[in-house]
This record gives sequence, structure tokens and C-alpha cells, in this order.
Amino acid sequence: MAASMLCRRTAMLCMTLKGISCSKTLLSAGSQSGLLLQSASYNPKPLKRNLREQYVPDKDSEKTPEWQKTGRYDGKLFGRYGSASGVDPASLWPSYEQLDKIIAEENEWHPQLAVMLKNVEAREKEEAEKRLAKDQLIAANMAKMPKMIADWRREKRDTKSNLKEEKARRSKLLAEARERFGYAVDPRSPKFLEMVAEIEKEEKKKKKLMKRRLKEEQAVAPVTPPAASS
Repeated sequence: MAASMLCRRTAMLCMTLKGISCSKTLLSAGSQSGLLLQSASYNPKPLKRNLREQYVPDKDSEKTPEWQKTGRYDGKLFGRYGSASGVDPASLWPSYEQLDKIIAEENEWHPQLAVMLKNVEAREKEEAEKRLAKDQLIAANMAKMPKMIADWRREKRDTKSNLKEEKARRSKLLAEARERFGYAVDPRSPKFLEMVAEIEKEEKKKKKLMKRRLKEEQAVAPVTPPAASS
């Protein structure tokens, strides 16, 4: 008994829910069709167009944009409508300051033929002077070339001779150190450096003594009188 009543109540609930969903579907479909019908029946009014009368802005009105109050816009209106625009052609002519500016720009970007020729001549003269100065510099350096080559060769010979003398002097010092100490000495050792400093000191004394003797000999030598002119 209880089971049969439960089945009956469940069936009634399903039927109720099914009816509610069907009604929602019908309502949504009806609303959409209504919107479609409303959109199809909308007929907007056309915009008013007046092709015979020209648009001339009122410069005294605050609603008129500033760019429509300029002389440039007046020139456009006069070019489009002519005298019907109400623009005075004399007001479109540039002022003296504007004319001076236009003339200055014209002279700067489009100079006269005489000015262009003068500028070309000045530029060619400057280039010729630079080329002449460069040629003179090259000629002067070429004239110095033999002396420069001779100096370079002499400097190379002197360097080679000095290296040879330094090598011979080093060999002599090593031989003298070997003779003095009885064995080969490292040229970087303190003994060898001390010996070299001592030898250089003695050589300086000998040179100084030779200079003094030469000076004394020159002072003692008799001075011969100049020969009498006939």
C-alpha cells in the first residue's frame, strides 16, 4: 500500500515538473518572437539633408570649434562656395609679416640662380684650396723622404751596433766574473751586479781623470802666434 502511494506521488511530481519546463519554453519563444516583430516593425525617420545651402560657421558662437574660426578655414570656405561663403577675399591675402616669412623661406629653400652659382663657385674654390694644400703637404713629405730613410737606416745601424757592443760587454763581464770568482756566475746574482757596479765606478773615475789630464795638457801647450800678413 505504501509503495503504491509513493509511486503515484512520484509520477505526479514528474508531470508537474514537465509542465513547468514546457511553459518556460513557450514563454521564452514568445518573448523572442515579440522582439523580432518589434524590430521588424521599427522604421526610423530619415535624417534631414540640405544640399542647397552651404555650411558657414558662426564665429561669434561659443559652440563653433576654434579651428573653424581660423583664416585657413575661411580659405577653404571661399574655395568651396566662392562669394556665397561671405568671406572677404582681401582677408585671405597674407600680411606683411607672413609675406616676409614666405620670402625668407623661398630664399632659403629655393634660392635664385645667381646665388646658387655663387655658392657652387665658393664650394669649388674651397675644395681646390684643400686639394692644393694636400698636394703641397705630400710634395713636402716626399722631399723629406730621402732624409727620413737615411735617418731610419742610420738609427737601425746604431741600434744594431749598440746591441752588439752590449752583448760583447756582457760577455766580457761574465768572463771577468768567472776569472775573479773561479766559476760561472749568474748575471742576476748580487755578486755579479755588485761587480758590475764596481767596474762602472772605476770606468767613470778613469774617464774623469783622462778629461783632467787632457785639460791640463791643453793649458800647458804653447800658443802659436798668428802668421803676419805680407
